[in-house]
Amino acid sequence: MDSGFKKIDFANQKSDNTPTTGSVTIPNMRRRKLSLKRSKYFIAFIVVVALLAISSIFTVFLPLTKTVTSGQKTAAAAKLMLDAAKKQDIEQASVELVKTRASLVDTQNAVNGLGTLKFIPIASGYYSDMQHLIKAGFDGLDAASILIDSVKPYQDVLGLKGKGSFVGGTAEQRISTAVKTFSKITPRIDDIANALTKARNEIDAVDPNHYPPFFGGDKIRTNLEKGKSIIDQGVTFADEARPLIKLLPALLGEPDTKKYLVIFQNDKELRPTGGFITAYSVFRIEHGVIHVENSTDIYSLDATIPNKPKAPAPILAYLPKVPEFNLRDTNLSPDYKVSMDTFAAMYKTSPQAAKVDGIIAIDTNALVAAMNILGDITVDGETFTTKNDPHCNCPQVIYQLEQQVDQPVNYVKNNRKGIIGDLMYAIMTKAFSSSPKLYWGPLFQAMLTQTSQKHIMFYLFNQDAQKGVEALNAGGRIRDFSGDYLHINEANFGGAKSNQFVSENVDQTYSVGSDGSISKTVTIHYKNPFPPSDCNLERGGLCLNATLRDWVRVYVPKGSTLTSSSGSQVKVTTSDELGKTMFEGFLEVRPQGSASYSVTYKLPFKVASGSPLPLLIQKQPGTDANAYTTTVNGKQTDSFKLQTDYETKIKL
Repeated sequence: MDSGFKKIDFANQKSDNTPTTGSVTIPNMRRRKLSLKRSKYFIAFIVVVALLAISSIFTVFLPLTKTVTSGQKTAAAAKLMLDAAKKQDIEQASVELVKTRASLVDTQNAVNGLGTLKFIPIASGYYSDMQHLIKAGFDGLDAASILIDSVKPYQDVLGLKGKGSFVGGTAEQRISTAVKTFSKITPRIDDIANALTKARNEIDAVDPNHYPPFFGGDKIRTNLEKGKSIIDQGVTFADEARPLIKLLPALLGEPDTKKYLVIFQNDKELRPTGGFITAYSVFRIEHGVIHVENSTDIYSLDATIPNKPKAPAPILAYLPKVPEFNLRDTNLSPDYKVSMDTFAAMYKTSPQAAKVDGIIAIDTNALVAAMNILGDITVDGETFTTKNDPHCNCPQVIYQLEQQVDQPVNYVKNNRKGIIGDLMYAIMTKAFSSSPKLYWGPLFQAMLTQTSQKHIMFYLFNQDAQKGVEALNAGGRIRDFSGDYLHINEANFGGAKSNQFVSENVDQTYSVGSDGSISKTVTIHYKNPFPPSDCNLERGGLCLNATLRDWVRVYVPKGSTLTSSSGSQVKVTTSDELGKTMFEGFLEVRPQGSASYSVTYKLPFKVASGSPLPLLIQKQPGTDANAYTTTVNGKQTDSFKLQTDYETKIKL
């Protein structure tokens, strides 16, 4: 039947010319048209990709490469500026600062060339971060520029490299001129603080968590967090220290004379604030120039104190045959200001007391540090050096002072510890009578180091100035801290100078429970490998190395609970003091002997899984680089020498 359809003979079709899909046949012409259409789309796609690639090269990748290169140059320039500053070369630091600023401008231009990134999701955030960091860099350079310009006139007075404005006259005249003019530039500390605050605001706008922990993102994140911490510390320091800086001319006797009581603490007989108070001097400062009004031993001053109260419990318990409270024993608190408040109250009752504006403490480490720079010092025909003396395995100056101060003789020694004040005066005379470039720079840096290590401490009666001192951590204060805390404080109640022979190593061990609770053990290991001294007073022996009678207090976070202890020769007691919980004990360490003292306690808080635990360890003044190790769940994680207060985070 003819149905109107043409019959197709499939059998006669060539299989190579008629592709099939199921039961549908695609004619050759239609297949060719589809193939051509696809080719056009493919070519168009390739063209678009190529155009995008070319566009990216010019708008992103080339500027990005230029930005990276420029950033590296800026970082190198900044490093040169910092190196010059560390070398006290203010002139070179000023030159490098100009170069760094110019390089940062180039980097800013390169970053601006990446402007298309701000229209791209995710990438726009990184572009914004770069802009904030560039602005923070300029603010930081502004602060550095103000500081350098302010210091430049005082280069010669501070012993820095380069010539300042005060190059004529004697050293004392230059100091006086500098102090008189310093008040004109102190307001610039406000400009520095404002610039640093602007930098902090820019950095705070950058979130380190934007950066993934791969492809270098972890390094960026770490550097950002470190930068945030540094700039925060800088802003805090500038804010807290500016009252001290503004008052500095007045504190240096401009225009009115200031007086300071300087006490000498013998750290070889360790006491809570750094050492046994052995001598004192009254310093008068006029227009920056120091004069020593008087200097004598503490025993002579103690003899003038009327109606002394009964000695406190620790002295009655551990310091033999001392029933009354003496001026020389008033530094019982580990907080220097608290101890000096007690000292000052008793000092005022002496008819020899001078009206002073503050109390400054120094110890033998500061004395030796100054002499290492100045060289040998001669006092009353006696030459003092810092060379090692085999009698005590200590600097000769320390042994000579001990001989003159403590060795028994068959005659009366008047003002037997006044030699210390004379030595201090001789040190200042040698420093001030020399060329500033010879000693002043190294001395200035050395004394800053000694202050940071608590071998020099300040208590100023002006409250604003004291706030500045404490901002510099130069006041020997027990600090508040959120997290774990440790301060080991010891007092040698044996009378001998045995601390110079005894070494101490401290182990702190953490054990973390499944519920986040933390148990901690602090163990102090003592060792005295040296033979005992001849302590027979009748034979005139110099009793340096004898049994160390050690009153030990361990300060930990308030609310900590003692679970066990060992090594104490008395029952360890617990009390709260200075915002901390304190564990108190006592032990003895004999010559050529060793001992250990340990407390285990539970911290008053728990830690979340994976969260680091902030830790502050405060160094006791007068101690010198005791070794510390940290162990967490049986694995040692840290080892260091404690030279300054140490802040870290423990990974638990």
